[in-house]
Amino acid sequence: MRVIFGKRPLVIQKKVNVVQLTSNELLNGKVAVVTGGSSGIGLEIAKAMLNSGATVIITGRNKEKLEAVVSSFKSNSRNNNSIDYIQLDSTDVKSFPDKLNMILGKVKHIDILVNNAGTRGECKSEFGKAEEWDYETIMNTNLKGTFFFSQVIARYMKDNNIHGNILNIASSSSLRPANSAYILSKWGLRGLTLGMAKALIPYGIVVNAIAPGPTATRMLNKSDEDVHFPQNPSGRLVAPEEIANMAVIMTSQMGRMAVGNILYMTGGSGLITLDDAIYDF
Repeated sequence: MRVIFGKRPLVIQKKVNVVQLTSNELLNGKVAVVTGGSSGIGLEIAKAMLNSGATVIITGRNKEKLEAVVSSFKSNSRNNNSIDYIQLDSTDVKSFPDKLNMILGKVKHIDILVNNAGTRGECKSEFGKAEEWDYETIMNTNLKGTFFFSQVIARYMKDNNIHGNILNIASSSSLRPANSAYILSKWGLRGLTLGMAKALIPYGIVVNAIAPGPTATRMLNKSDEDVHFPQNPSGRLVAPEEIANMAVIMTSQMGRMAVGNILYMTGGSGLITLDDAIYDF
């Protein structure tokens, strides 16, 4: 193989064999709440955490989807009754205290919060063409909801002396100029991760974030059956399962000394070559 420095070879990769964590006890006895857990990255994180010994509560707006996901897990005897759901609208801040009580009606404690719920809106949030309603939908879901739900869960952890974890699913978009509400919301989430980490570590609550690059999810109209993405230096998209593996490690005892960190999982289109990946599908 010949390597030419300064020029990127064309990488054709239609499918990738993702190495997944085998069944383990990294999160044994822990209870994790995963927002937006009925599909995409959130669903894969829920799977990985179940596989690592955690009890998982997934949230989302669509009750039918949540019920279907939980039913499919419970049909697998290996998971038994270690997964459940609550219906939650991440923009309905006033409902959060009641939702916390609903969660605690299903489990005895909460050790991990994964803030995964998010939206790209309807692509009418780009500066110069933005619509106010799309801007508000994106900011309320991606940033405001995360801020206030984290606050509710953090207060619960602090009051109950739980040395837990909060993991935000951010985005490498926060490295790009904020010319849309979506990117701006991810800039905010990056800052919020740092602020929460500083505020909560004195109470033993560890806050970090994973910032994926272009990922094979429905948000980008992609699946792990087609990860080809030549704009990325790695030649492919990130698989949701890869993000889920890292989420387990970062919320386990192995990750306790990583505080306020943002792990960019981009395949090279983040810190290395910021301008190489075009996200317009």
